[in-house]
Amino acid sequence: MEMKVLSSIKEYQPGPQIPPSIWMTLGLPSRGTRLHDLVHEGLPFEYLERIASFLQVPRGVVSKAICMSPTTMARREKAGRFDTVESDRLVALVVLFDEALSLFENDKTAATEWMSSPVRGLGSKRPIDMLRTRVETKAVFDVIGRLERGVLV
Repeated sequence: MEMKVLSSIKEYQPGPQIPPSIWMTLGLPSRGTRLHDLVHEGLPFEYLERIASFLQVPRGVVSKAICMSPTTMARREKAGRFDTVESDRLVALVVLFDEALSLFENDKTAATEWMSSPVRGLGSKRPIDMLRTRVETKAVFDVIGRLERGVLV
């Protein structure tokens, strides 16, 4: 008995593409000893431009978010590298934005707008301005967690 071969094969249509993670886009490891080493060594200065571009904000917004004055910024640009504390704050900004992206289902525009807008649950402060201390940064993560669970803030 011969089997008939179907003469019409449906053309393959791929499903929706999963966007690359912010970490892959920036060329940074998301965790582990390599990330730890990069922070301790100080991130190369070029990450400032990469992060600002990804977040769709001017470089000055990122430098202000990590508590860096224009004169310090000029020194870091000349040296080509951030110090450990500045690198840690840059990574915290990326982690925070990654969480905001998750909250807004990978809508980069909505996440950026939320990060730059006053949030009632943060005392009407903007999330991007809450990277000065770990306590403030944790408060932003807590608000995101409450929003994901549907708790009004």
